[in-house]
Amino acid sequence: MRKAARARGVFSRVDRAVFAQVAQRTWPAAEPVLPRLSRSANHGLLWFGVAAGMWTLGGARGRRAAVRGVTSLALASATVNTLAKGAVRRRRPLIDHVPVARRLPRQPLTTSFPSGHSASAAAFTAGVALESRGLGAVLAPVAASVAFSRVYTGVHYPSDVLVGMALGVGAAFAVRGLAPTRDLVAVPARPRAEVPARPDGDGLVVVVNPSSGAQPQLVDPVAQIRGQLPKAEVVLCRPGEDSLPDLLETAAAAAAARSGVFGVCGGDGTVSAAVAPALRHGVPLLVLPGGTFNHFAADLGVDTVAEGCRAVAEGHAVRVDVGRVVRDGDTAEPVYFLNTFSLGVYPELVRLREHWSPRIGGPAATLLGAARVLRTATPLRAEVNGRRRSMWFLFAGNGAYRSVGLAPLRRHDLADGVLDVRIAQAGRLARPRLLATAAGGLARTRLYAAARTTSLRVGGLPADTPMAYDGEVVPAARELVLDKLPEALTVYRPLTD
Repeated sequence: MRKAARARGVFSRVDRAVFAQVAQRTWPAAEPVLPRLSRSANHGLLWFGVAAGMWTLGGARGRRAAVRGVTSLALASATVNTLAKGAVRRRRPLIDHVPVARRLPRQPLTTSFPSGHSASAAAFTAGVALESRGLGAVLAPVAASVAFSRVYTGVHYPSDVLVGMALGVGAAFAVRGLAPTRDLVAVPARPRAEVPARPDGDGLVVVVNPSSGAQPQLVDPVAQIRGQLPKAEVVLCRPGEDSLPDLLETAAAAAAARSGVFGVCGGDGTVSAAVAPALRHGVPLLVLPGGTFNHFAADLGVDTVAEGCRAVAEGHAVRVDVGRVVRDGDTAEPVYFLNTFSLGVYPELVRLREHWSPRIGGPAATLLGAARVLRTATPLRAEVNGRRRSMWFLFAGNGAYRSVGLAPLRRHDLADGVLDVRIAQAGRLARPRLLATAAGGLARTRLYAAARTTSLRVGGLPADTPMAYDGEVVPAARELVLDKLPEALTVYRPLTD
């Protein structure tokens, strides 16, 4: 006990001595910066602002990093403010020797140990870094400055800051334990396909659709492709002037003539439109994310244009399943989908999202569209495998999805050979049940049916019924057959194992 008491005494003296040294030292460059930075981090406002910027400009990886960072911050803040501070109850340092210019206008009233600002800064930055090392490296100096500012302004001892940062990092890893990052749950890389490496992009023909979605691009994808694959042919689809289907068909034919690669840069709708030409001409497909959500590219493991270009340069590809919709009585080519097919409320949600996203962005448009659909939707009546149903939606995923409520989240296998079919049926208290479905409670109701199958027949659809596939909405025929083309498409992706 005496040794422990002496150790605590030594630690306390060192802690206070370091605090005094910081207070007495002159830091001319820090005076106009650190107090303001410290105040900007009050209640996590600095980090919420950074997260908003990452969500808007950072693409799929930026959005994942923003969510992980904010979730880690929330866990760290709750741990520090509800448990740690109450357990230790250490008094704040005396600020008599801290220069007046450094002091905060309002001194904190809570206890000192540990530092909540430091915990939040470390938690947010570590959470972001676990999803994106590049973004984490950019934020690390800011987080360190926020942490040091708490000693600099005289509101915390150094040990408060160090322990707070340790708790913040621990919170980020705890969140990763509950929701693993993509590097821990990698998309299976089988079945691998044998394709030649094309280090300079020779034989690659890429169609770039700049009008896909409303997500701003931090780097020009055309410049990225030409910079990494200088011999690739890049075809830009000019909105209002070019026909995207015609450009895709021509590009696929040109790639086949060169025994090369057919590439597409755009959102899920653009990628889906490239499937038929790729299958028809028997060419491997390069998918480069360039839309709002890029679900297929993300599930494939291609989060950036640079990663896709590297996969082509190194010659890494896999075979994936393709979903197919055959419209009975329609002589046109079947509709192919790589992500999802749906009937019911979801096509209307997609229509509303596409209508509003140019003005308010894709994520906000999705939320607004969901609110409208929940208020105005009516059930759809149709036959599913010969059984008459009244349903809010029918969903079919190209492969098994993890999901919450109406939102399919992610697949871990793009060649599992199954259709993931979900049906939310209507009934008494229909609209409250739909709301429960959207909130993730559908699996606990009798009005939810789920199955994994290889084919599905839907008939008796009312005239003018829309159907949605991979973010596109088109009229549905009265009779539909859904099935799979197992491992039909060869797609480039980075090597992960």
